[in-house]
Amino acid sequence: MKVLTTVAEVETVEDEFEIEGTEIADRYLGADLNEWDDYAIEEAVQLQEEGVADEVVTVTIGPEECEQTIRQALAKGADRAVRVWDDALEDVDLLDVGAKTAILREVVAAEEPDLVLTGVQSGDDSWGGTGVALAEAVGYEWAAVVNSLDHDLESGTASVRRELEGGVEELTDVELPAVLTIQTGINEPRYASLRGIRQAQRKPLDVQSLGDIGVDAGAVEGRVELTDMYEPESESDVTVFEGSAEDTAGQLADLLRDKGVAQ
Repeated sequence: MKVLTTVAEVETVEDEFEIEGTEIADRYLGADLNEWDDYAIEEAVQLQEEGVADEVVTVTIGPEECEQTIRQALAKGADRAVRVWDDALEDVDLLDVGAKTAILREVVAAEEPDLVLTGVQSGDDSWGGTGVALAEAVGYEWAAVVNSLDHDLESGTASVRRELEGGVEELTDVELPAVLTIQTGINEPRYASLRGIRQAQRKPLDVQSLGDIGVDAGAVEGRVELTDMYEPESESDVTVFEGSAEDTAGQLADLLRDKGVAQ
């Protein structure tokens, strides 16, 4: 069984930052592996360690600069990686769900995985629909916000537990091939070992353009436009209590009395 896992490098922001136009100033930005994707990678590697998956492949949409992040996934146990980038993507301000789906659909068609694992969402732009949209595009069954996966997939069925609204959880079976969007907390992502980091440098990383995978540049122009960026105004102040437990308990009691909550 082949498992394909989507991997994204996301921008991280310092606590204090400045906005320039519709962007956060570059000097306040960093980059890291998307948190939700880290859990998806761990789930895929565990499937391989248990003898269920024969191969774990990652796919990333991003420029050359994100290869260090891709190597993190390889260092954690993925076998090989695919990175898709093109000059046409350089001019796209916001790569929306439709654009990502158009690209990932062709990668799935070429790889023919039995299982696709994606993170529930991305940590920078908070898109949360890519996994489900991809499943629809390739005709796979799907389950979203999965927080438990039965690793015994020999029967061609994935038994999953997924989060619903209001704290409700659903137990369901999904026929393979399928796309599952993975929630944080489903496992404990491993740290890349020194040996894994060294091995990752020798693992295959295939770079493909839009033309290579058969995607027209017009398909990634996107329908979403970012028109403004600002810091939301706070509607209330936050009170931070400092000191020992006894001191802070007294301060909290005084505050509650002032608010009329306690007598």
